[in-house]
Amino acid sequence: MNQQPIDGAALLNEVEQFHRRFNVFPREAAYVAVTLWDAHAHLVDCFETTPRIAFLSPEPGSGKSRALEIIELLTPRAVSTVSASANALYRLVGSADGLPTVLFDEVDTIFGPKANADEALRGFLNAGYRRIGGALRCVGEGSQQNAQVFDSYCAVAMAGLGSLPDTVLTRSVIVRMRRRARNEKVEPYRQRIHMKQGHALRDRLAHWADQVRKPVSEAWPEMPDGVTDRPADVWEPLLAVADAAGGDWPERARAACLELINASQIDDKGSIGIRLLTDLRDHVLAGLDRLPTVAILDKLNSLDDAPWADMGGRPLDSRGLSKMLREYMTADNTPVVARNIRTTGGVLKGFYATDLEDAWQRYCPPPTPA
Repeated sequence: MNQQPIDGAALLNEVEQFHRRFNVFPREAAYVAVTLWDAHAHLVDCFETTPRIAFLSPEPGSGKSRALEIIELLTPRAVSTVSASANALYRLVGSADGLPTVLFDEVDTIFGPKANADEALRGFLNAGYRRIGGALRCVGEGSQQNAQVFDSYCAVAMAGLGSLPDTVLTRSVIVRMRRRARNEKVEPYRQRIHMKQGHALRDRLAHWADQVRKPVSEAWPEMPDGVTDRPADVWEPLLAVADAAGGDWPERARAACLELINASQIDDKGSIGIRLLTDLRDHVLAGLDRLPTVAILDKLNSLDDAPWADMGGRPLDSRGLSKMLREYMTADNTPVVARNIRTTGGVLKGFYATDLEDAWQRYCPPPTPA
């Protein structure tokens, strides 16, 4: 029996509202991204890549696990775990039941600062992001062994404290969670009640996915200006889903894409150099062509919500600043270094905006409109 056509935009609206009942995300863009990610999991076989989605926070009690619980209701063949070996995951992906959606909670216990990094699991997460990824293993006993490739391509959602290895972060849509404020309310989640509602939405997503599978598999969605390389790979499946749904989802998806990419580049502790460059451009040298190092440090260390006043227990100093900036090149392909600046009080060492412009263009997110 043929299924009646499903209004994709209306369905995604319902999925988004279901998340809003139980999740408080820090940005409106996050609701858009998570909704599109849920739908993309039903179409993962149409894409060359499947972005990971990562809910991260500095403290417990920020709603990360609840986000995974709601995703579990809405995605196909969801498997939730807090501990798994890479070999078990490879076999799960290769089972005849179809591609799973792997939900990895407490991922900080694997990659966090107090954990011994699991390189095999990191390899699974990295390789499985792209369809051609996999692991080569010997299968058999004794001398009767043959090489076999185990696929790892599947949708993966993660939640944890702190951050993740850079190789995982760059393959992920990042949602920085925070504890709910007193005025932020959610509906109490009751699995016995809400599971059926979530599964009903999941089944409708599956039917809609079947209806749009062919056009989605042939789609090459237009990227927002400036989104290229790995970020484009990450967002291409989500934008393809938005385009297939129609309504206001294509516009909302591209706005969310830019917002979350920019936020991840600024907030990611693993990209401290990009944070430094961005703060220099937007808050320190804004409108100035040069500034002595002492004035730069004073401005950096006074920025709210910035790491510079506490770098390993001490404020950023001139040596640390110089060391970080030497990693970047000027337009003349020479390291960015402090140069003489003549002031009314004499000659001081400092930095010139012209020396940083090439690094700003290459590494920093676009400036936020005033």
